[in-house]
Amino acid sequence: MEHPRTIYTTAFFLLCLSSFLFFASFNMLIPELPGYLTSLGGAEYKGYIISLFTLTAGLSRPFSGRLTDTIGRVPVMALGSLVCFVCGFLYPMVGWAGLNGIAALLLLRLVHGFSTGFKPTGTSAYVADIVPDERRGEAMGVLGLSGSVGMAFGPALGSWLTSMFGLNPLFYTSSTLALLSIMILLNMKETLAERVPFRWSLLRISRRDVFEPAVFAPSLVTFLNSFSFGAVITLAPDYSEALHVGNKGLFFTVFTVSSLAIRFLAGKVSDQHGRRPVLRIASLIITVAMLLLAFSTSTLSFLLAGVVFGIASGMYSPTAQAWTVDLSDSGNRGRALATMYIALEAGIGLGAYLSASVYNNQSDRFSLAFVIIAAFSTLSFLFLLSSWRK
Repeated sequence: MEHPRTIYTTAFFLLCLSSFLFFASFNMLIPELPGYLTSLGGAEYKGYIISLFTLTAGLSRPFSGRLTDTIGRVPVMALGSLVCFVCGFLYPMVGWAGLNGIAALLLLRLVHGFSTGFKPTGTSAYVADIVPDERRGEAMGVLGLSGSVGMAFGPALGSWLTSMFGLNPLFYTSSTLALLSIMILLNMKETLAERVPFRWSLLRISRRDVFEPAVFAPSLVTFLNSFSFGAVITLAPDYSEALHVGNKGLFFTVFTVSSLAIRFLAGKVSDQHGRRPVLRIASLIITVAMLLLAFSTSTLSFLLAGVVFGIASGMYSPTAQAWTVDLSDSGNRGRALATMYIALEAGIGLGAYLSASVYNNQSDRFSLAFVIIAAFSTLSFLFLLSSWRK
């Protein structure tokens, strides 16, 4: 399809608003779920809150990529938001499950993960369809900016709602935001030129649907850097308590706000100077952020680490997405993005599980957990450095 000269169209702004609502919907739960699980008697399973979510998100990526390239971008986005809407109403029922409450919550996290397996894949493909190729990094940066605002707004709102009204209003608000995201998508014009009606045979996944070789490099970089995000979202709530930070969502707000302006700038710089230079710097800064977290001893140093981590995340996320789209075409764009997102979910899930295992609910082990996680972003930097020299 012919692209407009600007990325700032009505369709793009609507997509950004839908993305904001979607990310706010499921991220507002993150600071409170570890405490919810603990109240059910499952403190030792905190690492599974993120790991199970990312497991099904990763498993659903091949399906979302295939469907994005066949039935269209909009239906895939709508399905992702619909899962968020339904899950918000199911969380309060977990408490009614009695002794099976722990299992019910973990099962619900599995189901909830399907939302991020679908919505971002369709969204990124839609954006790539409607923006000029030479401004792709900038567009991904602005889209990421919208999601980041949602990620910043969600946890802070979630912690405030819980402190004022309890957990159930938190869950119902999460559903409401997802519903608003769906309503926006219903008015979006489909951009896939050759659509086919849904049929069950489309769910037959081949090896190529799981892994697109053309996007191996950005997928590997995404995988290695995502360990840090899995560790942060798993340990930050408990770390906040240990350092007596009043609002457990404050770290997420600081981290996300610091990534906002840099996303736009990093996308433009990567359009002009290439994806690898930006990703090399981002990987190095992530390592620094993990080491700052490892040795944080006060609220100030803890939040400073959040600022540094936000800057790094704001650099690598839109750049990796743009690099992935660079290496694909409209016919396999969904599959290529699905491959990159599978790597993202795998890194987040393994980072969450590894960091929780090392931490093991012992506050004196925060340092060791983050030092280990820093090694993965260091590997990303070394890979990018070696590929640049080659």
